Amino acid sequence: MGCDGGTIPKRHELVKGPKKVEKVDKGAELVAKWKYCALSQEKLRRPIVSCELGRLYNKDAIIEYLLDKSAERPNTEAVVHIRGIKDIKELNLTDNPEWEGERRTAKGDKYEDNCGMFICPVVGLEMNGKHRFCYLQTCGCVFSERAMKEVKTEICHKCGDPFKDEDIVVLNGSKEEVEKLKEKMEERRARAKTKKSKKSKASETVSTPSEPKGETQSQQAGIAEESSLQNGTDSNQSGSAGPSGPSGSSTSSQAIKTSMKSTSKRSIQQTETSEAFKSLFTTHSSAKRTKEQTSNWVTHTPYHF
Repeated sequence: MGCDGGTIPKRHELVKGPKKVEKVDKGAELVAKWKYCALSQEKLRRPIVSCELGRLYNKDAIIEYLLDKSAERPNTEAVVHIRGIKDIKELNLTDNPEWEGERRTAKGDKYEDNCGMFICPVVGLEMNGKHRFCYLQTCGCVFSERAMKEVKTEICHKCGDPFKDEDIVVLNGSKEEVEKLKEKMEERRARAKTKKSKKSKASETVSTPSEPKGETQSQQAGIAEESSLQNGTDSNQSGSAGPSGPSGSSTSSQAIKTSMKSTSKRSIQQTETSEAFKSLFTTHSSAKRTKEQTSNWVTHTPYHF
C-alpha cells in the first residue's frame, strides 16, 4: 500500500497518538527575563528598576501601573506586591562596551551569541542569564555573585556606600530564592509598621501632658488677675470712707490701672537675667555717666568729655 509517487507511509503518520507536551526552553526563558520587562514585556531600557523580589522592570511601565491600577495589563501578578515607588529601586548598571544593540546589521543567517547589555564592574561577566547577578538595596549597584564571593567587603565596590548581607537581593532567582525574598519583604514591612505605631503612640503621650500644663498656666494667670483686682478694690474701700458713688468707682478703676502699670512697667534691671544681658540697656549702671564725663558745652561729637 503506497501513496502517490511510490512513497510508503509510516505508522506514526497514519495513526494519531497523544500530543506531546511542548517543553519550554529554559535557556530562552532566562534570556527573556534579562532582556525584557517583567510587566510590559518590552525590551529593557534605562532607567531600569527592580523590586524586592529581584525582577527587572522599565521604570515608565511601573509608573503607569501605579497611576492606573484598574487598567487591564498582562502579567499583573508580577507587580502585585509593589505598592508605591518606595518598593522599587533604580539600578546603577555598567554598560557593556562590546554590545552594539540595534545598530548591528546582520546579513543573512547569523549566530546569536546572547551578548548582554550590561556587565559586572568587578569581574566583567555579562548580564545575559548565564551568570547570577545581585544588587544592593542601599545604593542600587549591580554585581555578579562571583564578585561578591571573591571580594568580601562591607562597602560597595562601585560607589563606596556601606551595606549589610540583608541588603543583597538576587536578580531573577529561582522559586526557592523568590520565596525567601518574600519572607524577608514581609518581615521588613512588619517592622516598619511597628515603628510607625510606636512613633504615633509616643507623639500622643507627648501631646496629652502638654494640655493640662497650658490649662494650669491660664488658671494661674486668671487667679492672679482676680487677686490684683480684689486688692485694688479693698484698698480703695478702706482709703475712702465717704459714700459710695461714681467717684468711688472712678478711684477704684484708677487704682487698678496704676497696679497694672506697675506690674507691666517693671525695669529689666529688676529681672533675674544675667549682667551681660542687663548691660545692653541704658538703665544699667555702666551706661550712666559721672560728673567728670559730662561736658560743659553742647556738642554733637562723642569725643569731647
